[in-house]
Amino acid sequence: MSAPRIASLVPSATETLVALGLAPWLVARTGFCIHPADVLREVPKVGGTKDVNLHKLRRLSPTHVVLNVDENRRETADALRDFVPELIVTHPRRPEDNPALFEQLRAAFAPLPGVNARAAALTSAFNAALDRCRQRPRAPQRVLYLIWRDPWMTVARDTYISTLLAEAGWQTWPDVTGGETGAARYPALTGHEPWLAEVDRVLLSSEPYRFGPEHLAEAQALCPRAQVQLVDGERLSWWGARGAAGLDYLCDLAGSGTR
Repeated sequence: MSAPRIASLVPSATETLVALGLAPWLVARTGFCIHPADVLREVPKVGGTKDVNLHKLRRLSPTHVVLNVDENRRETADALRDFVPELIVTHPRRPEDNPALFEQLRAAFAPLPGVNARAAALTSAFNAALDRCRQRPRAPQRVLYLIWRDPWMTVARDTYISTLLAEAGWQTWPDVTGGETGAARYPALTGHEPWLAEVDRVLLSSEPYRFGPEHLAEAQALCPRAQVQLVDGERLSWWGARGAAGLDYLCDLAGSGTR
């Protein structure tokens, strides 16, 4: 294939493209695509995941743009079709989808040096991590995973985060699914839901809202009988190249009961 010009509009995908050895062909990223920092420092930013600067992106002449159903807007994808030869739309919804993602990206860039071997290595590492996680004893718990405050917001059970937590036997609340896309995937709470009193563990994510020690008491008041702890949101929500590390991190959390 001729040299591609790749734009990635999804942080998890950008990190995965670098892990596949595709950094030399990256010509654009969002401001949220920050890992690995040393590699991405010189790659131009084209806005955020929801507010892509299409004019700037067009000037960079990408041949491929990597998108995500959950992270990017449909209207962005529609606009990109006017000037981008190939859109690669990703949508991992659970940990088991990671190998298919690696294959999707491998197939798109297979002729480039090292891509096939790196995709195989990522798949092998992920499968090993999944096996390790599933071989550990599970301690079922009711979990509230908070991603925002004022209002409190959490995750539906069909999100990547919730299905990852389920690998430790942790069931997220509320008992709702959000569908393929849309706000219902991240429901808001009033703080007065009866089931909050039955939550065993509250996880305060480091992203998109940066929860810190100053929020522990407030979250404890929300769920008085729960264990409340700060967690690394990148490890628990970024799919792709970070998927294996996310599983190991989850199993450590479940085993230790602390951060």
